[in-house]
Amino acid sequence: MKYILVTGGVVSGLGKGVTASSIGLILKACGLRVTHIKIDPYLNTDAGTMSPFEHGEVYVLDDGGEVDLDLGNYERFLDIQLTRDNNITTGKIYQAVIDKERRGDYLGTTVQVVPHITDAIQEWIERVAVIPVDGKDGPADVCVIELGGTIGDIESMPFIEALGQFSYRVGAGNFCLIHVSLVPVLNVVGEQKTKPTQHSVRGLRSLGLTPNILACRSATELDDNVKDKLSRFCHVPAENIINLYDVSNIWHIPLLLRDQKAHKAMLRALNLNGVAQEPDLKIGFQLETLKKLPKRSVLIIIGMPGNY
Repeated sequence: MKYILVTGGVVSGLGKGVTASSIGLILKACGLRVTHIKIDPYLNTDAGTMSPFEHGEVYVLDDGGEVDLDLGNYERFLDIQLTRDNNITTGKIYQAVIDKERRGDYLGTTVQVVPHITDAIQEWIERVAVIPVDGKDGPADVCVIELGGTIGDIESMPFIEALGQFSYRVGAGNFCLIHVSLVPVLNVVGEQKTKPTQHSVRGLRSLGLTPNILACRSATELDDNVKDKLSRFCHVPAENIINLYDVSNIWHIPLLLRDQKAHKAMLRALNLNGVAQEPDLKIGFQLETLKKLPKRSVLIIIGMPGNY
């Protein structure tokens, strides 16, 4: 099993979910079978009782699991069917560990974050990653893991520690870290600033994780000198710095990844160069369809029965 971890830096709301979905789609286009796991570091066991104004809409899976909306993106992009176990939360992990402690599974041992919580996280990932989600027999080739929140968040620390241990356990050729970060432009200065991303990567490295690929979010395309500077200060090869600038709709993101050879960087990191094919993205028709949509407004009223 190969693992790709997607983390976020500088600010929240960068579009990690769409980025992770697009990564899965382009790997699927390379002929690989892909599954997804979303980690949400909140204490709720699921998203069902959370305010949509604070956290976004709840997505309901086929098995009834009330999960983060990013799992809906995964299912739509890759045409897969996930379960509630594909969404890990702090609440689920602590509840599982406390249930084991109450049963007496840890008798004689002081239950701690390390190693009991971190081990539970790694065991959950390995257990869920081998469950097929595309209707075929056997496990997937690649599991894309998205860590919610931003690097430096206190609530994410057990997951960061667990994933650091996990990357060491599975080995460098089986683990690829993609860090999604912001490259802002200050209106007064008028130039793209790399310092926030530098600090974010430095914080990530101090926690035991080193990015293989930087996915830089920006309003416009990155200048070449900005990429060179990021490469120099973040210790990431220039060809592994991908620019995800603002686009008109999310279906452009897989095309941006393909055009910037992001799949080649991922396949190199995972030792899959000789296994995967060139990506065959069949979403051009969707982009053309979007362009041909009528310009007039249509009022649609949808009734949604719910709990609240």
